[in-house]
Amino acid sequence: MEHSNRSIKLILFAAAAVIAAFAVVQLRAKRRTVEVTAQGIHDQLDALDPVMRSAVIARLTADAVKDVKERERR
Repeated sequence: MEHSNRSIKLILFAAAAVIAAFAVVQLRAKRRTVEVTAQGIHDQLDALDPVMRSAVIARLTADAVKDVKERERR
């Protein structure tokens, strides 16, 4: 009986390790996607002339403020 309990625990531990490793790989891939996307946005902003860049940032800021206010109302 003790042997089967130990085997079950070992199998469960191995399954948990596989799941944890898979989760780490998935999180790293998502993090890399976010980094690449953010860098693309920064590159696009840097390519704009200063007046247009200010207008875009002002619009993004206004949209973000609006979103926060809407969430606070809920």
